[in-house]
Amino acid sequence: MVRIVNYQKRTTEEGKVFFTLELQGGIEVVKSQETGKLYMTARKANMSCTFDELTCQSLIGTELPGTVRKVECEEYSYTIKDTGEIITLSHRFEYVEQEAHIQTPEKSKTTIEEFMSNAPTGNTFSTNGQLVH
Repeated sequence: MVRIVNYQKRTTEEGKVFFTLELQGGIEVVKSQETGKLYMTARKANMSCTFDELTCQSLIGTELPGTVRKVECEEYSYTIKDTGEIITLSHRFEYVEQEAHIQTPEKSKTTIEEFMSNAPTGNTFSTNGQLVH
């Protein structure tokens, strides 16, 4: 499951305003490459939507079936806000919806004739509240 945790107002190159929803997956325990210590984190992804700002606000806290997965992509530069360091990344995080597992009942191979051959013959409806053959 993922949860909508925030939204952002964005503007296209043509000046059109739209909103994105920030989705957050479940918590994960990760080992630091620098220190070797474990820490907890949650993957986040942004998804475009057609909702207005009020709808986006009301959706915060809503859960959706699916996960946030790491996906390989073309390399790009990213600036770490806290340090100003510029790093090169070759992945992004995106929402992947949960596959629906719909179970369809298996069709019986019994024919209507076979089924009816096991049914009682004659009048099976009771006239006195008791089923008697």
